[in-house]
Amino acid sequence: MHDDLVERHFTAERSNELWLTDIAEHKTAEGKLYLCAIKDVYSNRIVGYSIDSRMKARLAVDALNMAVAHRGNPRGVIVHSDRGSQFRARKYVRALRRHKLHGSMGRVGACGDNAAMESFFALLQKNVLDRQKWATREELRLAMIIWIERTYHRRRRQRRLGKLTPIEFETIMRTEVALAA
Repeated sequence: MHDDLVERHFTAERSNELWLTDIAEHKTAEGKLYLCAIKDVYSNRIVGYSIDSRMKARLAVDALNMAVAHRGNPRGVIVHSDRGSQFRARKYVRALRRHKLHGSMGRVGACGDNAAMESFFALLQKNVLDRQKWATREELRLAMIIWIERTYHRRRRQRRLGKLTPIEFETIMRTEVALAA
């Protein structure tokens, strides 16, 4: 178990300072499909995700590995989750240590302790999951990936980001930092 290093302060002054993670599930005619996503609080960008038909620790580890790879192996990032068994599993804790990341967990039964991540899943629910009945896991998997990569990252403007998309926000902020240096 990790201490709560976030205490509902879902803000970051730079990328790779605070990541949030959680798992969502949805039914298809073939059975359930699970998505573990990791969001960088600074830009609201989903930096890693994993999708599988089983909700095991490997789901969370794969999402974490993707985030680390996509973000250039950052060190010292706080990775905040709920107290789900996948985030308490030895495989996941070892992955945090191996990547030199800091685990953080909200309190038991306190959904507000990860509210900023829950808001992403609420958008996914409204914009993808509840739009139709899904026949196959593959059909739903592709719909989730397309929504994350094309719509959420590149089209969905966010008030907190000055009405920019996560990709636009990161691009502008990277350019401003480079110019300041």
